[in-house]
Amino acid sequence: MSSMTNSELKLIERWRSLFDAFIEHLVRQKGLSPLTQKSYTEDLKTFTLFLEELLAQGMTSIEPEQIDIKKLRRFSPWLNGQGFAPRSIARKLACLRSFFRYLRRTEQITHNPGESLKNPRQPKRLPNPLSESQVVSFLDGVLPDSVIAVRDRAMFETLYGGGLRVSELVGLDLADLRLDDAAVLVRGKGRKERLCPIGQTAMQWISLWCSYRAPKNPGDPAIFLNWQGTRLTTRSVGRSLEQRLALAGMSHLASPHTFRHSFATHLLDRGADLRSVQELLGHQSLATTQIYTHVSQQRMAETYKIAHPRA
Repeated sequence: MSSMTNSELKLIERWRSLFDAFIEHLVRQKGLSPLTQKSYTEDLKTFTLFLEELLAQGMTSIEPEQIDIKKLRRFSPWLNGQGFAPRSIARKLACLRSFFRYLRRTEQITHNPGESLKNPRQPKRLPNPLSESQVVSFLDGVLPDSVIAVRDRAMFETLYGGGLRVSELVGLDLADLRLDDAAVLVRGKGRKERLCPIGQTAMQWISLWCSYRAPKNPGDPAIFLNWQGTRLTTRSVGRSLEQRLALAGMSHLASPHTFRHSFATHLLDRGADLRSVQELLGHQSLATTQIYTHVSQQRMAETYKIAHPRA
């Protein structure tokens, strides 16, 4: 700011030198990538503008040693007023917390005001499930015309049949199959196990795939393998889905996680109770599952508007 006094300019320059030292520390000690370095630098430049704004408002006690949580809490509303999205604000606050931890660790300040700095509440994003007819059309369109196609059909039937996370899918071993129950033993977040029904259709496709399955190492327990005969990765599942969606003319409509969203929404649409869906999904908190009730109600309202003569 051109109207700043010499003492104010020196203060801002001190902050900038601290920022530079912090970035240099991250690059040297943490191996910060060029992209992350650029993001951190931009975030700290934004904080500099905020400090200049405080000076313009007559606040002089903004030496690094004088910054407290009350002053830092003004940063988030200021960012909001500048038009930054909640996700961007959260990233900038995370950068500040890291910066003040560095200052405290290097004994350049006696207390860390960033410890109590909270992120803004993030808006809830409703999942965007496929309709039942879209799922059926996509799955039936994966024809068993090659070994890889059989594997893909088995994978996608299992994702939708059991509402599995893609990490749970690729982690399945042969010993996890429960053929008589049409279920699989799944290891979810925190390695928490649950028995997950996947339905007869998915189990039949898994059985067909297993008749072709050829692991590179005979003792490899993984159910789903890549063309090299080793366990699939989550990224490989995503690439396979992208290719299949493109062939079906459904590009950008779904990701592997979309089948999990669709599984939950379709169960609720057909009258399943929320607690049962929570257990099937392996959610620790019922609140996490409740987001699907909003989707189900939204779809019900849309159906009403389309179908009811008085809507």
